[in-house]
Amino acid sequence: MKKSWYIVQTYSGLEQSVKEAVEQKRDLFKLRDLIGRVVVPEERIVDVKGKKIEKYRVSSASKLHVSSGDSVSKGDPIAEIAEVHVKRSGKVIGLRNTKKLVIESIDRKNSRTYYIPSSTGIESGIRLNSRLREGMPISKNKAVFCEIDGKVVQNDRVKKIVIKDVDGREDVYFVPFESFNKLIRVNQNVKAGTLLADKKVSVANTDGIIEVDTYGAYREIKISKVTSKRLFPGYVFVEMFMTEESWELIKNTEHVINFVSNAGQPIPVKKREIGAILGLSSNEKREKVEEIKVEINIFIGEHVEIKGGPFEGFTGIVQEVKPEKKELTVTVTIFGRETPVVLHVSEVEKIQD
Repeated sequence: MKKSWYIVQTYSGLEQSVKEAVEQKRDLFKLRDLIGRVVVPEERIVDVKGKKIEKYRVSSASKLHVSSGDSVSKGDPIAEIAEVHVKRSGKVIGLRNTKKLVIESIDRKNSRTYYIPSSTGIESGIRLNSRLREGMPISKNKAVFCEIDGKVVQNDRVKKIVIKDVDGREDVYFVPFESFNKLIRVNQNVKAGTLLADKKVSVANTDGIIEVDTYGAYREIKISKVTSKRLFPGYVFVEMFMTEESWELIKNTEHVINFVSNAGQPIPVKKREIGAILGLSSNEKREKVEEIKVEINIFIGEHVEIKGGPFEGFTGIVQEVKPEKKELTVTVTIFGRETPVVLHVSEVEKIQD
């Protein structure tokens, strides 16, 4: 029994409710031989310039569970720091709450890591993304100074553990504060392999599409929120064999207005047309980042400021937009000459007039 596709008119905004109701009735009355797929054609849009982009910075040593282009759901693991175990047996001679501060140079080619005791504290005003200059004091007691011009890319609480073995050698561990094994005590004798910290898993706080950027000191994981947009508001597409029974089942479904008809007769959708419609619909395709529409909202001729990368702080004019690659070509003035540079859309921000 060959089925055809028909279009059912519904009230706008209730398309998904109609789809679910038809599927429930089809299964309840065991009518899969008459009614097949029920589709609300949608496209999935990821706005890479949206305000709801979630950003996570993790150590370059972290194990990633995702890669660029992956789709994730809220609660999915995205990265983890492995468990930390004692390397050599010995005695715990030091436990201290510490601040780990990573400062990266503006060109992102160099970084410096500083461990400052929490009892000492870091200078007020220094936080994630703070810009620092070489020679500026980092600790409140003015004993630690910044060694490069750059910005703070990590500002984490860690536990410093010092273990001395029988030969007097000291092993120093810095472990995530949240995963520190609280059974560890000063003056405690510990054996090689003793757990110092559980693995620390970072999870997604939202659904979306992953993008991973790797820098010297860390990786930045960005999750762009994905929204769905109805391609044909007020319509549901049903694959069915038209009989009086199947017609009645769908026609009497709540919120259904009618079939798209001609002279009272439901009109089947042409094969070529339904193929194109299903091809446009994201819920009928495998989820790949290149198949998702990218909404950039930056256009040729607009004035933008570069917010990241080696050209950070420059302004320029957009010359070319490549949504499929999430890239822009921007003309900036360098040493008195106009120079085109290719940038990721996340590295620029539109200058409002």
